[in-house]
Parts: sequence; C-alpha cells; structure tokens
Amino acid sequence: MKSLLVPVIPGGIMTILIFSLDYFPFKLVEKFILFAAFVIVPLVILLLKYDDKNKQQRMVYVAMKWLQFTAALLTLISVMSSTMWGLEGTAIPGMLSLGWLLFTLLLGIYGLITIVIAKGKAAEIAIGAGLVYFFIGGIWFTLYQYQLDLFNASVATHALSSVHFHFSSAIVPIFIGALGRIMTKKSWYPWIVAIDIIGPILIAIGMIFSKPIEYIGVTLFACNIVVYTTYLLSYLRRNPLHKKATFFLCLSCFAFYTVIVLSILYPLLKKIFSLTILDFIPIYGALHAFGFVLCGLIGWVYMVDSIKKQLTSGNS
Repeated sequence: MKSLLVPVIPGGIMTILIFSLDYFPFKLVEKFILFAAFVIVPLVILLLKYDDKNKQQRMVYVAMKWLQFTAALLTLISVMSSTMWGLEGTAIPGMLSLGWLLFTLLLGIYGLITIVIAKGKAAEIAIGAGLVYFFIGGIWFTLYQYQLDLFNASVATHALSSVHFHFSSAIVPIFIGALGRIMTKKSWYPWIVAIDIIGPILIAIGMIFSKPIEYIGVTLFACNIVVYTTYLLSYLRRNPLHKKATFFLCLSCFAFYTVIVLSILYPLLKKIFSLTILDFIPIYGALHAFGFVLCGLIGWVYMVDSIKKQLTSGNS
C-alpha cells in the first residue's frame, strides 16, 4: 500500500484536516473541490501511462507529477483568501485560482495527446476525454473564484459545475477507459464511450440553459455507470486478480447503487423523516466522492499494479 499510494498521503492528510477542523470554514462544494485537487487528481495521475517514444507526452506527465501538490496548495490558498482573509470580491482569489487552472490545462493537454495517439482505441479516447474535462472543471473553479457571472448563471452554479466536472464528467470516462483496457473487445463498448463523452456536455448545458437537457444528460450518464458497474462486478467475479483491487472496486460499485436506491426512495424518506433535498446533498456527495470515486480510483490503482505483476511474472 505504501509503495502504491504514498504520493497521495500528503494530500490525504490535508483533506482530512479541511473536512474535520473548524479552522477551515469552507462551503461543502469548496471542500469537495479541494478534495479533488489534493487526492483525486494524484490518484488519476497514478493510473496514467505514457508512450516512451512520445517526448511531448512524457514531458507533460513529468510536469504534472511535480506540479500537482503546488497547484493544490494554491487552490487551498485561493479558497482561504475568499472565505477566511476577507478578500472575497477582490481579484486575489481569482488570481490564485489560476494555478489550478494552468495545472488542469496540463491535464487537458495530456488528454488531447492521448486521444491523438490512441489510433482509434476507444478506451484511450475515453481516458483522454476525462482528462480534458478536468480542464473544464478548472475553468469553472476560476470563474467561481473571480465571482463572474457567465451565461447569466449564478456564482453557486459555477461551483457546482466545477464539482461536477472534477468528480463525474472526468472520472466516469477514466473508469470506463480503465475497464476497456482489461476487458475483452465488445461491439457495444465504443457506444458506451461515445455516450459517456456526450453526457457531461449535455448536463453542463442543461445546468445553465435547460433543465430537460440536463435530465437527458443525467439519465444517459447514469445508465452508462450502470453498464460499467454491472460489467465490472461480473469481471471481478470471473477474474479475482487482486484482493485489494476487488475490495475497493466492489465498494465503489455498491456506493453508486446506494445513491440510486436513495434517489428512488427519496420521496418516501422525505415524508417519513421530514427531510429536504438539502439534508440529502451531503449524503449523496459523500457516497459519490468518497465511495464511488475514491474507492474506484484506489481499486484501479491496485488493479493496474496487479496486472503489471502478472505480466512480469509471466515474462520471467
């Protein structure tokens, strides 16, 4: 565990402090953005692989590894300046947020390079698209910190859009791409990738311009995750490659199913316990971010390591 996840430990400690200490009076959406900056993105970088023959891709990968924690710290300072230091309404929080924007630009560039050199491989295209979506999340975060109104959307919508692109739009394509790397070729897989790339765009457009479009995007996206989790659980049952990988990936899938069940039961629970949607948002957010996303990324890191060990032992 230490050898695999040690790059994430400093960010993990920062995230625990941010979520647990009253010293950080951040909004929930801000905490989740910082969680993505300190923990989620480093885990994603651990999953990436580059072509040794492609100098540009290798250089961008090295830059991402070295600059990630610094960019995350700038993100934290940006949020602190607007919530703790009385600088909200000035240009300083926005200027500090440019550090994360530029870092996510690196992710986006790496994603575009991955798509270009993929040579039509749907799995690599999915992963590349997910990395590009991180950059869009960075744009929304900068708009939020600058307190800019874009497309007549509220500043709160910018924050929600940033969380959406950091946790759903970026992560689900990466998960589906990771699955595509290990699964046997299926005729339906490219369609899943295509829908997965289009879904986040529909959701983002719908959040700003049209609720029906948002509902269509959410439905397509959720159906895609159902296909992903169902196939993944079936694969894990047939191929127990690594106990840790299986454990975390199963937790990820079950966290998603729990969100679905709670969504279906929401009208009933609301009446029984007199709850509002504001009471459920932290539950949904925690299940998605810490359950589906975090456990899924940890599981895929262990899966990649397990496959590498199997290939090494097979070649020796």
